[in-house]
Amino acid sequence: MDTTGSGLATQGGEFKTGTVQANGRDVSFIEVGRGPLVVALHGFPDLPRTFRHQMPQLAAAGYRVVAPFMRGYSPTDAPDEGPFEAAILVQDVVALIDQLTDRPAVLIGHDWGATVARGASILAPEKISGIVCMSVPTAENFGRALVSNPSQQRRSWYVFFFQLPIAEMAVAHNDFAFIEQLWQEWSPGWSCPEEVMAEIKGAFRRPGVLKAALGYYRSQFNPSLQHPGLAEIRKRLAEPIPVPTLYLHGANDGCIGAETTEGMEGAFLHDFERHIIPSAGHFVHQEQPETVNRLILNFLSRQHK
Repeated sequence: MDTTGSGLATQGGEFKTGTVQANGRDVSFIEVGRGPLVVALHGFPDLPRTFRHQMPQLAAAGYRVVAPFMRGYSPTDAPDEGPFEAAILVQDVVALIDQLTDRPAVLIGHDWGATVARGASILAPEKISGIVCMSVPTAENFGRALVSNPSQQRRSWYVFFFQLPIAEMAVAHNDFAFIEQLWQEWSPGWSCPEEVMAEIKGAFRRPGVLKAALGYYRSQFNPSLQHPGLAEIRKRLAEPIPVPTLYLHGANDGCIGAETTEGMEGAFLHDFERHIIPSAGHFVHQEQPETVNRLILNFLSRQHK
């Protein structure tokens, strides 16, 4: 493992950076703290720094928090043709845990990270003591909303737009104005800090990153982008979630409506706790960090009695 100092400033100091080999790729990450491992997984269009409000607080509470760049986003990833489907992302996380600790870890996932956290807990429950998922409900709930909820169908227009060949050109147009607009629509009434958006745009300017990020969505609907060798894992991802789970969702989420999270309890085999956070949109952990941190720390304290 290569771990060096970083210039990524936080309220609690600076994050360290590191890189490990996991699941056949270099995985770069930022980290802070010592103690039981917490792995924080970002979504789209985002980066590990999305957890800048959570990481110092968790470190102060006695945890080592590692936030990796997801597949295709990493500065050390070589651009390729994928795969980028959920089954390989889940394998990435389980392999990363193996490289970082020999004890069960907690996963925190936002957006795509929430989907991956749930899948990893299904694939390797012995390695994961609990998960915190934010802003994306279970696949069953989300799929039902796409079929029966006209409001959610309209919110999810971008998923279908990303299937088009022109999507990469459109997203990159005018210095990624598309991404800025998504953040504004998804978190109405809240503005992403300029330095955060600049870092995100900088990442998407790197060769291969935008194609990889869109590949996550394209592989959902295009079987030709799903690797045959991952078929068994793909099937397993529909199984119930076997670890304690905390679920957080912004009441004003403009990407995925809070109503889509209702009735998820049946998908979880152990303790399940759901909170709809007032005055927050899709990036709930950035918009209401004090509330989110309190709920996460309370959840972690129950997993590490």
